[in-house]
Amino acid sequence: MARKQNDDLLMEDELAAAFLTDDDMPSTPAPQQPAPVADDNWDEGEGEFPGQLAVDAYETDDKLIIKARTAGIDRNDLDVSISDGILTISGTLVSSDESEIRNWHIQECYWGEFSRTLALPVPVREEGVGAELKDGILTITFEKVKQEKATKIPVL
Repeated sequence: MARKQNDDLLMEDELAAAFLTDDDMPSTPAPQQPAPVADDNWDEGEGEFPGQLAVDAYETDDKLIIKARTAGIDRNDLDVSISDGILTISGTLVSSDESEIRNWHIQECYWGEFSRTLALPVPVREEGVGAELKDGILTITFEKVKQEKATKIPVL
């Protein structure tokens, strides 16, 4: 089927199909897709990559603030460092005593090493950074470097 003049517009058949209900659909079976090939090595790399840590980054007039949810992490298991405008937060989340566990029914929580590295979006002072862990939230506060305004240079 050829497209109409504007390829961005849906063809009449496509538009109609978008609003069909199951009762309106033709009884012709959909073409079968080939079954995906099983990858027997899907878990070989497990444990090689640390889990990611979600962060929020925002700024006020004079501060850059990074927040990360770190519930269940002991402050002694956290490592926070900065070098050349690159912040790294890493650590280990240890689960409770697993010696009595006989069988897992659901395991959705991440346990193990995690790491997050991000380039800070604005220039900051690397000395005097504040880091606080309270109620499962790690808050890192940086003082922004004041950018000097450009000086106009007269051309002679």
